[in-house]
Amino acid sequence: MHPVNAPSPSAPRRAGRAARPAVPAAILAAVAGAFAYVGAVDPNEPGHYPVCPLLHLTGLYCPGCGGLRSAHAVAHGDLPAALQANALAVLACACFAVLWTVWVVRAVRGRPPLRIDPPPVLLWSLGGLLLVFTVVRNLPFGGWLHP
Repeated sequence: MHPVNAPSPSAPRRAGRAARPAVPAAILAAVAGAFAYVGAVDPNEPGHYPVCPLLHLTGLYCPGCGGLRSAHAVAHGDLPAALQANALAVLACACFAVLWTVWVVRAVRGRPPLRIDPPPVLLWSLGGLLLVFTVVRNLPFGGWLHP
């Protein structure tokens, strides 16, 4: 005999299907909250955020310098200002958006998360790009890369 209040066999599948995008949604909520905060609290005004230690101690721009200003500009829809503040930060935001979208689509379809296992040559290339970006933005002719 089946109890009257017993769940149907498809109920766990429906509950599991609805819960699949929960983690990507939580990540999006955290990122959106951070962007909302940076969008509301202007990093161009001193005193709201800590100063970059490398810039403070040496006067050199690190690869992350201008990242908050870039995020502030993205939050306000000003892509040219975001690119001027830190072009690599804008590229990182775009890469995050693409990877997050792929993650959500795979989760909704019930597929396992995408396994990201970059080959060493890609990691070294990204490190080299960061190094070149850092060196060029600190040279006199790289002034267009200053935040």
